[in-house]
Amino acid sequence: MIIKVVEYDQNWKNEYKKEEQAIKPILQEELVNSFHIGSTSVPGLKAKPIIDILLVVNDINNLDSFSKPFEDLGYEVMGEFGITGRRYFRKGGDNRTHQIHAFQYNNFEEIERHLSFRDYLREHPEICKQYGELKSKLAEQYPNDIDGYGDGKDHFVKSVEKDAIKWHWTVR
Repeated sequence: MIIKVVEYDQNWKNEYKKEEQAIKPILQEELVNSFHIGSTSVPGLKAKPIIDILLVVNDINNLDSFSKPFEDLGYEVMGEFGITGRRYFRKGGDNRTHQIHAFQYNNFEEIERHLSFRDYLREHPEICKQYGELKSKLAEQYPNDIDGYGDGKDHFVKSVEKDAIKWHWTVR
């Protein structure tokens, strides 16, 4: 996979909505809600052009019975893929276009972590800019090494996640 970080693209919102509309009929009553998350959901943030989708579902184990319809949409079904209680799907192979992170509705920690991080970046342009610059630098440094790229972001992301979760509880 070639790691490429690009300027924010207004069309990412539409790409999310289009994919959300393709997913909703598959899950029907199992779906509680869906959210556009990740860097493509933050206006102005540089990002790998991959649409991240957070699905909140009634029963995470029931999601396993939807593998075939997700495969028909072009997704690889990856199971938990390193995070207990998650179901992960990715689309596009080495030229990935979409990723789905699905959690059961009561997995507050994971759901809150994703949504708080997104919202914090939306409300804090200086942190958003720092994150975008870091990602650009890491993409240049690790153009073919997704682990190196991810490891390079890890400290920044974890630090911002802590601030974002505290911020989330203070703004309500």
